[in-house]
Amino acid sequence: MPLFRTAALTCLAMAAFAANSLLCRLALQSHSIDAASFTAVRLVSGAAILALVVGLRRASCVGVGNWWSAGFLFAYAAAFSFAYGSLSAAAGALLLFGAVQATMVGVGLCRGEKLALRQWGGLMLAFGGLVVLLRPGLSAPPLGAALLMIFAGVSWGLYSLRGKAAADPIGVTAGNFLRTVPFALLLPLLMQDRTSLSSAGLAYALCSGMLTSGLGYVAWYAALPHLKAGAAASVQLSVPLLAAIGAVSWLGEPWTMRLTLAGVAILGGIALVMVSSPVGGPVSSSK
Repeated sequence: MPLFRTAALTCLAMAAFAANSLLCRLALQSHSIDAASFTAVRLVSGAAILALVVGLRRASCVGVGNWWSAGFLFAYAAAFSFAYGSLSAAAGALLLFGAVQATMVGVGLCRGEKLALRQWGGLMLAFGGLVVLLRPGLSAPPLGAALLMIFAGVSWGLYSLRGKAAADPIGVTAGNFLRTVPFALLLPLLMQDRTSLSSAGLAYALCSGMLTSGLGYVAWYAALPHLKAGAAASVQLSVPLLAAIGAVSWLGEPWTMRLTLAGVAILGGIALVMVSSPVGGPVSSSK
């Protein structure tokens, strides 16, 4: 694949992943849709567009993927939506990204992988940034919502690790999305008393499912084979930054000193871990 095309697909995927946070926060902030309905529409529409992409390749996503991965995918999507009912887009993206990468590094340690002194320093720096972000104060994000977003990141990290060796990542992703549909449809039924759905909210959720999730993953998996492991991991550092810039520019969110310090510590610490990681380290998408 030409270098320009790889770069374009990578940039498109990172922008899509950041836009997921912006779309969800915008939808819930404006009360145009509830979190359960947003999750359902996002997953069902994502399954539809991915099934279409797989179908155009004359393949099928039926029977591909597995229920454990689908469970982690659903847990991520649901926790992501409910957390953004109270979190800013910038803080949410930072917590999500940090939790995804921390989970993947943590699982690697449990499997016997070794970290150099610089990498341990990076982990401590990232943890310190998380403490700064969550420390009580006027600009601190709500603790419950923050923990929910961390749970979303852990779920996505586990989902990513399970799919790391997939021979056909787009087909497997489509199959896993398809398996989330029953759970996605059940969630709004369990929370009927909180249902809120408008045409604007439906549009935000459809964009999140079909464009920034479904087609975003297609773009990422098309670029991923042509990226070195270190580059694929490092480029994801741009996602929280893009989300923060979009939140300030389009959602009117303040850019606080707390968020700046925490962001530099968390992203800088993760960069130290990933740049020093051996080939085959964390490279999957965070969204």
